[in-house]
Amino acid sequence: MISLTKQCNVIISDEAYRVSDSIKSLKYRLSDIIEPDFGLLDQLLSLRVLTLRQYTKVRSGDKTAYEQNDALLDLLTSEEQCNKFLTALQRTQQQHVVNFIKENGGQ
Repeated sequence: MISLTKQCNVIISDEAYRVSDSIKSLKYRLSDIIEPDFGLLDQLLSLRVLTLRQYTKVRSGDKTAYEQNDALLDLLTSEEQCNKFLTALQRTQQQHVVNFIKENGGQ
Protein backbone atom coordinates (compact mmCIF):
# COMPACT_ATOMS: atom_id res chain seq x y z
CA MET A 1 0.00 0.00 0.00
CA ILE A 2 2.85 2.37 0.79
CA SER A 3 4.46 1.85 -2.60
CA LEU A 4 1.11 2.52 -4.29
CA THR A 5 0.85 5.82 -2.42
CA LYS A 6 4.38 6.70 -3.45
CA GLN A 7 3.55 5.88 -7.06
CA CYS A 8 0.47 8.11 -6.94
CA ASN A 9 2.51 10.98 -5.56
CA VAL A 10 5.01 10.61 -8.36
CA ILE A 11 2.25 10.63 -10.95
CA ILE A 12 0.62 13.70 -9.44
CA SER A 13 3.84 15.68 -9.22
CA ASP A 14 4.85 14.53 -12.72
CA GLU A 15 1.52 15.83 -14.10
CA ALA A 16 1.99 19.14 -12.28
CA TYR A 17 5.49 19.37 -13.67
CA ARG A 18 4.14 19.02 -17.19
CA VAL A 19 1.79 21.96 -16.66
CA SER A 20 4.67 24.12 -15.49
CA ASP A 21 6.89 22.88 -18.27
CA SER A 22 4.16 23.54 -20.83
CA ILE A 23 3.71 27.12 -19.60
CA LYS A 24 7.45 27.70 -19.83
CA SER A 25 7.80 26.22 -23.29
CA LEU A 26 4.76 28.09 -24.62
CA LYS A 27 5.59 31.42 -22.99
CA TYR A 28 5.94 33.50 -26.13
CA ARG A 29 2.87 31.97 -27.79
CA LEU A 30 0.87 32.48 -24.60
CA SER A 31 1.82 36.15 -24.55
CA ASP A 32 -0.20 36.54 -27.73
CA ILE A 33 -3.41 34.91 -26.49
CA ILE A 34 -3.77 35.76 -22.79
CA GLU A 35 -6.01 38.70 -21.94
CA PRO A 36 -4.41 40.27 -18.84
CA ASP A 37 -7.15 42.85 -18.34
CA PHE A 38 -10.79 42.19 -17.50
CA GLY A 39 -10.05 40.45 -14.23
CA LEU A 40 -7.12 38.06 -14.74
CA LEU A 41 -4.62 40.05 -12.72
CA ASP A 42 -7.24 40.70 -10.04
CA GLN A 43 -7.92 36.95 -9.82
CA LEU A 44 -4.20 36.22 -9.54
CA LEU A 45 -3.95 38.75 -6.73
CA SER A 46 -6.92 37.24 -4.87
CA LEU A 47 -5.54 33.71 -5.34
CA ARG A 48 -2.21 34.94 -3.93
CA VAL A 49 -0.29 34.08 -7.06
CA LEU A 50 0.80 37.72 -7.22
CA THR A 51 1.68 40.05 -4.39
CA LEU A 52 0.40 43.61 -4.55
CA ARG A 53 3.89 44.75 -5.53
CA GLN A 54 4.07 42.22 -8.39
CA TYR A 55 0.55 43.13 -9.51
CA THR A 56 1.52 46.80 -9.65
CA LYS A 57 4.74 46.03 -11.50
CA VAL A 58 2.93 43.97 -14.17
CA ARG A 59 0.34 46.73 -14.70
CA SER A 60 2.64 49.75 -14.37
CA GLY A 61 3.71 52.02 -17.17
CA ASP A 62 2.55 51.96 -20.75
CA LYS A 63 3.00 48.25 -21.22
CA THR A 64 1.18 46.50 -24.01
CA ALA A 65 -0.85 43.40 -23.21
CA TYR A 66 2.04 41.34 -24.60
CA GLU A 67 4.53 43.00 -22.25
CA GLN A 68 2.19 42.51 -19.30
CA ASN A 69 1.84 38.84 -20.20
CA ASP A 70 5.60 38.39 -20.48
CA ALA A 71 6.08 39.98 -17.05
CA LEU A 72 3.29 37.86 -15.60
CA LEU A 73 4.56 34.58 -17.02
CA ASP A 74 8.04 35.32 -15.65
CA LEU A 75 6.52 35.39 -12.16
CA LEU A 76 5.06 31.88 -12.38
CA THR A 77 7.80 29.88 -10.71
CA SER A 78 6.04 27.14 -8.73
CA GLU A 79 3.62 24.35 -9.51
CA GLU A 80 1.08 25.84 -7.11
CA GLN A 81 1.24 29.18 -8.93
CA CYS A 82 0.79 27.47 -12.30
CA ASN A 83 -2.27 25.57 -11.11
CA LYS A 84 -3.78 28.73 -9.64
CA PHE A 85 -2.99 30.52 -12.90
CA LEU A 86 -5.13 27.93 -14.73
CA THR A 87 -7.92 28.55 -12.22
CA ALA A 88 -7.70 32.31 -12.78
CA LEU A 89 -7.84 31.80 -16.55
CA GLN A 90 -10.98 29.69 -16.18
CA ARG A 91 -12.61 32.25 -13.90
CA THR A 92 -11.99 34.98 -16.48
CA GLN A 93 -13.52 33.02 -19.35
CA GLN A 94 -10.18 32.05 -20.91
CA GLN A 95 -10.74 28.30 -21.04
CA HIS A 96 -9.22 28.25 -24.55
CA VAL A 97 -5.89 29.28 -23.00
CA VAL A 98 -6.18 26.55 -20.36
CA ASN A 99 -6.83 24.00 -23.12
CA PHE A 100 -3.85 25.34 -25.10
CA ILE A 101 -1.58 24.90 -22.07
CA LYS A 102 -2.89 21.46 -21.15
CA GLU A 103 -2.47 20.27 -24.74
CA ASN A 104 1.06 21.74 -24.85
CA GLY A 105 0.16 24.02 -27.72
CA GLY A 106 -1.55 21.25 -29.63
CA GLN A 107 1.53 19.04 -29.82
